[in-house]
Amino acid sequence: MGLFRKKTVRKIPDGCEGLEIKVQTSTCTGEKTIGFFDRKTGELMYKELVRNKADIDAFYDSYGLVPPEG
Repeated sequence: MGLFRKKTVRKIPDGCEGLEIKVQTSTCTGEKTIGFFDRKTGELMYKELVRNKADIDAFYDSYGLVPPEG
């Protein structure tokens, strides 16, 4: 049963330590993705699809991070 499953926290991927987490929206489709944003290259790495606020919170929670307020 999945009710009593142990919560697993993923390790932040190599090369992503210290990068900001950013939500980007596609201009064409409006699809939102969240991932680690590298300002130097402008690249969003380790992207995941976002449908609502709960998905954003789940992304932060999966890496053991605290989401920003607001």
